[in-house]
Amino acid sequence: MAVFEPFAPDVEVSGGAVLSFISGVPSVFQHKTKNILKTNAIESVEHAGWYSQKAWLDSFRQISQKIGANTLFAIGKSIPDTASFPTSIRNLRDALLSIDIAYQMNHRGGDIGYYKLTSFDEFNKAAEMECYNPYPCDFDRGIIIAMSRRFIPVGAPSIEVEVHPDFPGRNDGADRSKYLIKW
Repeated sequence: MAVFEPFAPDVEVSGGAVLSFISGVPSVFQHKTKNILKTNAIESVEHAGWYSQKAWLDSFRQISQKIGANTLFAIGKSIPDTASFPTSIRNLRDALLSIDIAYQMNHRGGDIGYYKLTSFDEFNKAAEMECYNPYPCDFDRGIIIAMSRRFIPVGAPSIEVEVHPDFPGRNDGADRSKYLIKW
């Protein structure tokens, strides 16, 4: 599957997720992102509303082309602030597992893909996540880093998330991307 192309034509995304387009960017770009959403027929976004994933992905494509990858990353980092997430998260492992639960909660209407925690090694302070969805890698990395930083293990000085260097990702034409999480 290509980045920016929905897996199914009738998929919708929650207004809470769409609001990340506005809240996740610096104020200097908020007018641009609102205009991009508007050109893709997404106006007056309400948290409880549902919107075409195709229109939202078209907006992602325009953000990528007009503003850049750092903005996609910032939007991803804001997803936990605007989209619905489980409330029972207690640690980093739970946080990483919750990303798929939240993804499923914030999409409906057909095949949407997934976020899968494929390994979690507390002893070596490393985890891997696989993302099979139509969103750009920078956006996914933003979501993963935001959730990881919120639930960073006690005593860990920092946490890093990178696209796995040993696997081609969606930005390289693959149908899924893998991420390394280290703390």
